[in-house]
Amino acid sequence: MNKAIITVVGKDQVGIIAKVCTYLADAKINILDISQTILQGYFNMMMIVDVTECENDFANIAETLEQLGQEIGVNIKLQHEDIFNKMHRL
Repeated sequence: MNKAIITVVGKDQVGIIAKVCTYLADAKINILDISQTILQGYFNMMMIVDVTECENDFANIAETLEQLGQEIGVNIKLQHEDIFNKMHRL
């Protein structure tokens, strides 16, 4: 399994989850876990996904998600799980 972390942050609005999840489904990226909250009007979501079945390379997925975020007014970042874990290790 090839896991990655997706973070989505921005001003809350209708359709953020739907648009991100539609892209992931179309790209054959499986959502393993998802956490979402809204704090004082700001949307924050973190997803653990499996990119094993995705036919696009990792850089292409990250770039497409970043472009999608710009289109819908949020910041979307994709990181490999191992890099994410090393960055957040105490």
